Amino acid sequence: MATTLALTAVTLAAALALLLRGPHARAGAMAVALAGAPIILLTEVWTTGPVERLREQPAVFAGVVVAGLAVLAAGAWAFRRWPLAVPLLVAFVLPFRLPIDLGDGPPVNLLLPLYLVTGAAALAWVWDRATADPDEPSPDRRPGAADAALLLFVVLYAVESLWSDDQGKAVEQVAFFYVPFALLYVVLRTVPWTPRLVGRAFGVTTAVALVLAAIGFYERATNHVLLNPRVVASNQIDDVFRVNSLFFDPNIYGRFLALVILGVTARMLWTRRGRVVGGAAVLLAILLAALVLTYSQTSFLALLLGLAVLGGLRFGPWKAFGTLLAVLAVGLVLVLASPSTLNIKGLDEGGLDDATSGRVALTGGGVRLWANHPIAGVGSGGFAQGFREQERKGERSTTDASHTSPITIAAEQGLIGLLAYVVLLVLVLRRLLRDAEDSAPRAAIAAMTAALIAHTMGYAAFLEDPVLWVLLAVGSALAPPPGPRTRIVLRRRRDVRERRPRTATPAP
Repeated sequence: MATTLALTAVTLAAALALLLRGPHARAGAMAVALAGAPIILLTEVWTTGPVERLREQPAVFAGVVVAGLAVLAAGAWAFRRWPLAVPLLVAFVLPFRLPIDLGDGPPVNLLLPLYLVTGAAALAWVWDRATADPDEPSPDRRPGAADAALLLFVVLYAVESLWSDDQGKAVEQVAFFYVPFALLYVVLRTVPWTPRLVGRAFGVTTAVALVLAAIGFYERATNHVLLNPRVVASNQIDDVFRVNSLFFDPNIYGRFLALVILGVTARMLWTRRGRVVGGAAVLLAILLAALVLTYSQTSFLALLLGLAVLGGLRFGPWKAFGTLLAVLAVGLVLVLASPSTLNIKGLDEGGLDDATSGRVALTGGGVRLWANHPIAGVGSGGFAQGFREQERKGERSTTDASHTSPITIAAEQGLIGLLAYVVLLVLVLRRLLRDAEDSAPRAAIAAMTAALIAHTMGYAAFLEDPVLWVLLAVGSALAPPPGPRTRIVLRRRRDVRERRPRTATPAP
């Protein structure tokens, strides 16, 4: 009960940091979330081996705490002085994960560089709002329904940990992912984004992607994976050699490459400059070659949907999605005619389960778990334990986690959480897609978001992926306010920018 109250308080504070009006109240809410999440996490891991060993050396423990606070304070000072450095640094550190041993089980791969940037940026954000004049109008754009749905979904997750049999998993989800990413969302949501700033940040991400692709090519050339022994073991028994660069999973690496490919494609489609088109073509060739080496099925499907969204925004929805349906039809014919070509040993449940790395069995088990707890689910973070008790009878397995986000949400949070998830998707996609065809950055963000959501249908990492939070924050900041005249205003601005005369309306 106490853990649930603490989780709820911290997540609610993160939500109020964006939803409240007064700058001082928002600063206080952000400070509570910023301090509360690490405290809850430290309480949870206080008795684990690594923390116990650190506690046995009080001087070292105090030194680590002081050094961490000093880094955060220095970063906050720097971000107050150069605020536009925040999005550029976020774009740089976004993919990098480091393995941390928390005691029982395998090491947890954490986004420590991103946590440091987020903590310093949030501290600078608190500093600015705490010292602001409450009588002056806030420069921050007012949040909308999509913002409230996103942050309140996180609060709901914390509340539904009350009846979970694995509250430790819920604590990890909130402390490692939801609260830090919610704070990052609040910070980025209030950045004065412009298309030029988006382009600079994406340029940083593209440069990182090229470096990671080069590492992936090296792994393939040497037949040696740098990280994650599970991938090494899999490569020894599979017919293909999968690379993962500096990621710990080829699917996460593939997803990152697919999103960058969509951004480069949007730049190509929304420009008339031949030099830009040529450079984008070269980048696409490199990134697509890197993506092929991941053999990530979900990443290819996500890329296909993202390209369809871009095509629909640029050339019209009927042409784009007609082409998508044709491609899917060809793929279905290929599967039915020659399943062995796609490493499918049969079209029965066993063959499909083997071809999808156990996803068919996990999907069926997750649906049955939801059917047994239809309204409120087994509780946040309780999927793995509930799945083992229902399907494995206590046997531990590395696949005791759903790879499909809606099924995970339904099983853990029941119909309540599933409805909140559907509402969130509808509000977010409506915001990002509205008039997105008038802007290359907005079209790219809409396509990336759609692709990432599609990827979660085969490799669950919905709000656990910081990229989604970043896309939603930037897309929301760039989105035009709703209204019937939005499209007219944007078209007029585009015509002025391109210096094209508007066609006169004929007199009646």
